[in-house]
Amino acid sequence: MKTLITALVLCTISIAMNVCAEDRFPKVEIRTEQVSENIYVLFGAGGNIGVLNGPDGILMIDDQYAPLAEKIRAALGKLGHKTPTYVLNTHYHGDHTGSNADFGVNSIIMAHDNVRVRLLAGDSENSALPVITFATEAKVHFNNQETHLIHMPAGHTDGDAIVYFPSANVIHLGDHFFKDRFPYIDLKAGGTVRGLIDNIVNIISRIDADTKIIPGHGEMATQVDLQRYLVMLKTTSQFIDAQLAQGMSEQAILAAGLDPQWDSWGSGFINQERWLKTLIESKK
Repeated sequence: MKTLITALVLCTISIAMNVCAEDRFPKVEIRTEQVSENIYVLFGAGGNIGVLNGPDGILMIDDQYAPLAEKIRAALGKLGHKTPTYVLNTHYHGDHTGSNADFGVNSIIMAHDNVRVRLLAGDSENSALPVITFATEAKVHFNNQETHLIHMPAGHTDGDAIVYFPSANVIHLGDHFFKDRFPYIDLKAGGTVRGLIDNIVNIISRIDADTKIIPGHGEMATQVDLQRYLVMLKTTSQFIDAQLAQGMSEQAILAAGLDPQWDSWGSGFINQERWLKTLIESKK
């Protein structure tokens, strides 16, 4: 009887999860915002999608979740091309690569070497894998633009790349940047707090006050927003250093929390407790 009850409970949970998943994506709308003359951002569910559109076709940065592929195609179709020539992955997480298998049938997927390694380890379909990979930097010459893919080591993961359009002064930062929110750092996939801070310093040195920033999550941003994000990263990291140096336990740090100025930053995917745990774990 106990086994039967357990099975029924697990079945109910499984059905509920599937129903939630089925309910989630049909309600998602893909919103398109123009960033510059021929660069756009698509907001939906998951990581923000960057689009370079022009006479050569479409270059797309990230592709959100698999169930949204057709909605993404429809949004791209309104720009003139439903099928991208290139798909650039900023890293391997499913909310940025979920539609790779769909688009990869007819599009060329590019990413850092470690993105292909991690997708292979996750038993991804062959069409979902990057077919062009790079170690430090690559350029795509397309639609009269130089598109720069620049590896940012040991930040959000070990395979992150930012995508920079120098002539348009537009940059897509993937999940190195959660606008006005605590970030998710995948420590198990080679991400580090120290690396993320160093990478943000590097990125700020490459841009100016007029640069238009597409974050991995959140609305369009500016250099000022990214500088504020850097202050948060440095300040909260230094706070944890000081607490640990005083011999405070993890439980005591979590109970005390951060300064109230950071309260609003925990409203996203990573709440304050999860961010504190990430900072503490990164110091071990």
